Amino acid sequence: MRTLEGRAPARVVEAVEVERSGSWTREVVVGLGWAVADAVVVARRYLTHLVRRPGEIVGTLMIPVMAVLLFGFVFGEAMGAAMGVDSVDYRDFLMPGLFALTMAFGIGNTTIAVVTDVGRGVVDRFRTLPMAPSALLVGRGMADVVAALVDLSVLVVMGLLIGWRWHLGPWAALAGLGLLLLLRMAFTWIGIFLGLLVRGPEAAMKFFSLVFPLAMVAETFVPARMVPGWLAPVVEWNPLSATVLACRELFGNSVAVGDSWVAQYAIPMAVVWPVVLLAVFVPLSLWRYRRAGR
Repeated sequence: MRTLEGRAPARVVEAVEVERSGSWTREVVVGLGWAVADAVVVARRYLTHLVRRPGEIVGTLMIPVMAVLLFGFVFGEAMGAAMGVDSVDYRDFLMPGLFALTMAFGIGNTTIAVVTDVGRGVVDRFRTLPMAPSALLVGRGMADVVAALVDLSVLVVMGLLIGWRWHLGPWAALAGLGLLLLLRMAFTWIGIFLGLLVRGPEAAMKFFSLVFPLAMVAETFVPARMVPGWLAPVVEWNPLSATVLACRELFGNSVAVGDSWVAQYAIPMAVVWPVVLLAVFVPLSLWRYRRAGR
């Protein structure tokens, strides 16, 4: 009897624990479902505003498009001669760099959009709604990735028009575009954090000016071997350079391939760098968002 009496309560406790565990699991699944649904609604809001203001997309594409025209045709022959290749091969070298450059310039749009929402009280209004706290930021990130896909589509078409081609098949090309979108996702969360950190679009523009050194001190327009020796390690370990080198490898644009460690492992590094940036700036953005509400 003692044994039976001792076992019965244990079974009851075990059954209750299983029930609680199952209930907790269902609550987590349902909560994640609602969080995703809320984020999709927020992303749709941002995309709707973007469709109504196409000037933002045009403004984002102006610098890469002008870079295609200037470096592809005006300076392309001189740049190619300095690298020891003709102008057509230099365009193959150039286009992956411009793809990544466009992803980097998206930081400015994200930062300014978040700052504007904070200044207009949009963030405060969203706080009053029965929605997941992370939905506003995740929705912003989803919308930016969709907008980046549009930007990339335009630039790919433009690259094809000027003679750029991928040479390793469609799946390798899609993998390269996927790495570019992964980089854009990481830069989006940097922009979200900066947008929550600074006050006013003017301050956001000052932070955006820091993107230019990041973009230029990389393997975007010239290879690392053509920069001063003291600057070469900075160029090689720039997160932008890893994605550019990986895309050139996946597109088959193997012009002026470097022999550095990063160049030899460009594809893994093109995954590692964005993942590290996301691991840093996603928690920072969520922390800043919660702190701003106090």
